Amino acid sequence: MTAINYAWSALGGDPSLPARVTTVARAGTLPARLPVRQLARGCVGACALAAAELAARRAGRAEVPAVLVDDGAVAAAFTSERRLLVDGRAPVPFAPLSRFWRTADGWVRTHANYPHHRARLGVALGLPQDASPQEVSARIAERPAVAVEDAAHAVGGLAVALRSPGEWAAHGQAVEVAARPLVERGRLDGAPARVLAPLDAGAAPLLPAAGLRVLDLTRVLAGPVATRTLGLLGADVLRLDAPWLPELADQHADTGFGKRSATLDLSTDRAAFEDLLASADVVVTGYRPGSLDRFGLTPEALAARRPGLVVAQVSAWGAYGPWGGRRGFDSLVQAATGIAGTEGSADRPGALPAQALDHGTGYLLAAGVLRALTEQSYDGGSRFVRLALARTARWLTTELEPEPEAGEADAGPAAWLAETDSALGRLRYARPPLSFTGGPVDWALRPVPWGSEPARWA
Repeated sequence: MTAINYAWSALGGDPSLPARVTTVARAGTLPARLPVRQLARGCVGACALAAAELAARRAGRAEVPAVLVDDGAVAAAFTSERRLLVDGRAPVPFAPLSRFWRTADGWVRTHANYPHHRARLGVALGLPQDASPQEVSARIAERPAVAVEDAAHAVGGLAVALRSPGEWAAHGQAVEVAARPLVERGRLDGAPARVLAPLDAGAAPLLPAAGLRVLDLTRVLAGPVATRTLGLLGADVLRLDAPWLPELADQHADTGFGKRSATLDLSTDRAAFEDLLASADVVVTGYRPGSLDRFGLTPEALAARRPGLVVAQVSAWGAYGPWGGRRGFDSLVQAATGIAGTEGSADRPGALPAQALDHGTGYLLAAGVLRALTEQSYDGGSRFVRLALARTARWLTTELEPEPEAGEADAGPAAWLAETDSALGRLRYARPPLSFTGGPVDWALRPVPWGSEPARWA
């Protein structure tokens, strides 16, 4: 089964529709020991097919538009945060304390891009907030990797011990992850069928999510990729962040296409949130499992207040098992699940050629939302869609079959980049990889400064 067929099956799609997908294979894209290119192709292809399916439904077409997946476009999109230039300046992808460190018995991966994560790492290691990388290295070298992992978790920091594939497979969280499907999805209630406004079949571009409102409560990176994709497809996407938790500026720029950005304090501005929810069609959350429950943001509670809603959730480890409440990022999941060891050498852990777990899961999440909207139009029901980076990692490491290196020569990332002016300056960026006949080729909205717009619908 190809990656596109597998992903489409996980989304509950009609098994005949992947025949509408044409792939342009390009040798040399996303090179890795693991089948990253197939995973990326599968995630983007399934998402584009879900978009085409919804477009056909809303335009009253009997046939789903043809989908084209080009490995070159996919590879550029999967490295979009590296391709971004802001007025000619390249972003810094990782802070000095976000890296692998030698421990007394192996390696540990830390994540400290945000000031509060750096501060917590210092607390876990018993070091001052201004500790140098050399001081951190010396302290970590004294301890076993799992001891560093546990100390960081105890204070809300982020560190994960490097594990082999076998060590991860024996871990309690891996056992829980393996028991779940790639995409968890289902109904929440018996809400009536969604009546979608028809699209003009001759409109250009054909926007399957036009007129739909999406509340984006996500951060780094899978969730924002999903909502960026829904914005491409015509949705009114409003990203909401806590006013005391600013996003990294370049990261916000990369994932800010197709959406607006506002701040809202859920502790004090609940009435404002409820006003937004009252006319929302989709809510996407990307915070640590359980962290938003106190605000009434579980799928069940949201659907009770807004019947017919689609609730999409993404997390690092999954909302279950011994690590169900843990924070995590793509780089940490790669370290824990054996990917970093597989992609490394005898001397040092490695990494995938892209943050493929984040990007891939993001496109699958968007696809899940689109498929839920299509299914609602037939038989109703509030819906939930739930994904985890660790489950995507399992797909990559144990379920995908490598394919021979073949195809056309890759023209390089420049062929898939564009430039535009924005409120942030002149941007060079990766163009969207989704392509179906009559569909959009670029975002209508350019990124705006973080939190610069009012918390209301357009």
